[in-house]
Amino acid sequence: MRRHPDDAAWSLRPMEPADLGELVDLQRRGAVLGLAEVFPQETHPFPADAIREQWVAELRDESVAASVVTGPEGRLLGFAARREDELLHFGTAPETWGSGLAAWLHDALLATFPPEVRRVRLWVFAGNGRGRRFYEKLGWTVTGEERCTSFPPHPVLVEYERHR
Repeated sequence: MRRHPDDAAWSLRPMEPADLGELVDLQRRGAVLGLAEVFPQETHPFPADAIREQWVAELRDESVAASVVTGPEGRLLGFAARREDELLHFGTAPETWGSGLAAWLHDALLATFPPEVRRVRLWVFAGNGRGRRFYEKLGWTVTGEERCTSFPPHPVLVEYERHR
């Protein structure tokens, strides 16, 4: 796993229902800042209630492993979730961008996949240049598969894969 001077201050733990308020706020802040071109807030504001409902359902789903990263004060700094061979959700607080936390979380999350999972995949918004550059830098490649998200305005998602 990649090392960073601050990584001793970061802790990865299973997500709990009590995390949802802080988590949805963290996810909203990141989406509003990082996905403004994908989801213009004037016409398609962050769907906090739908996102919360999705997380509630996923926390009940035994096939989903959801985690959060906390800092030294216990504040949520990031989140990730996976199922089978797929990375479902991944994000860090905007104030941590560029700190190395996302790469640390990425490596920590990949280490949680069972050893028999040799190919991992994820979906990222086609218009999320920052996210796509991040994944490509870490060895993910585009598969050529695309689909539209269920959230209006239904932007295109691009599938990536990484062999372990």
